[in-house]
Amino acid sequence: MLNEQILSSALVLFLVMDPLGNIPVFLSLLQDVDPKRRWKIILRESLIALVILIIFLFWGQNLLNLLHLESESVSIAGGIILFIIGIRMVFPSRHGIMGTHFDGEPIIVPMAIPLIAGPSALATLMLLVHSDPANMVNWFTVLMIAWIVTTLILLSAPLFFKILRRRGLAAIERLMGMILIMISVQMFITGIKNVL
Repeated sequence: MLNEQILSSALVLFLVMDPLGNIPVFLSLLQDVDPKRRWKIILRESLIALVILIIFLFWGQNLLNLLHLESESVSIAGGIILFIIGIRMVFPSRHGIMGTHFDGEPIIVPMAIPLIAGPSALATLMLLVHSDPANMVNWFTVLMIAWIVTTLILLSAPLFFKILRRRGLAAIERLMGMILIMISVQMFITGIKNVL
């Protein structure tokens, strides 16, 4: 049975990936694509994002060590990044959380990166590993749970859009943004406490 740490960490990573908030973006990017091909593109981009996330999961710590970063600085910086993403989710701009979109069928950018495997997701994974490097099996489980749920939601994008409509998705995104802001503040406070 999954323990509380795995489930809470998977929830954080899921919130950072923001699949519900990405549904309108994905549908917009794929509006000119044959409906039968859309799910293939979403699955392909999700798999590419998974590979990138796994690379950061297992070798992101080496990058931190190379840069001589301490856990406190990583926790504070991660809290700030998540706070900014949360604010953008609660108060979105007209270009969305990640800015303007690209034309044509998406390949890697912007769906795999930065919409699924964005800077905040990569930073979150590095933070998790940095907090307990010996627990790589747990962190891999966290990644797979968050990725599977994210991918299933994105594959169901047309259905979610029909049920919730744009306003319903916007409301859920704002709620997730509020939760992410609270998590980011806690990360920041923990980092400051450890410094003091």
